[in-house]
Amino acid sequence: MDFFTVPTLRSRILYVFVILNHARRQALHIAVTERPTMTWTVQQLREATPFDQQPRYLLHDNDGIFGQEVRSFLESSGINNICIARQAPWQNSYVERFIGTLRRELLDHVIVLNERHLCRLLDEFATHYYHPARAHQGLGGQTPIQSHHLASPLDATVPLLGTPVCGGLHHRYLVSGT
Repeated sequence: MDFFTVPTLRSRILYVFVILNHARRQALHIAVTERPTMTWTVQQLREATPFDQQPRYLLHDNDGIFGQEVRSFLESSGINNICIARQAPWQNSYVERFIGTLRRELLDHVIVLNERHLCRLLDEFATHYYHPARAHQGLGGQTPIQSHHLASPLDATVPLLGTPVCGGLHHRYLVSGT
């Protein structure tokens, strides 16, 4: 899990909280706030880790927002808390890479208006493009969520139907007629 910031049109700073599944590179939870607190972070963890879907480990950096309340919540939930070394983002490389992908493939191309707009952008990017359509080298060219309707990138004979995602910034290609 990690936080990153996004500026808005009116020079406000929004904080984005991300929890990522390392095995499938899947964003399990994305939340946005203008004023992150430890209590807000614990609430996001509650929402992201329901009783029957708790991870064994949760990896994060030494940000002050991940203080005692967060550690107490993780301990009481039976989740092993792993804190990376100070100033060592490569130890949390999957979530750092996801944040970089969000910036390069989405946020560098749009002007965020407000919190609601950012939530909508992030949801559409993750739900309609990143998870079902964006191939990952670390997953052997597969997507985080498998779809049987996606076309193989090497099969040039299959007719494709392109669906615009994120206002046409990206496209999701499906086999025509499925």
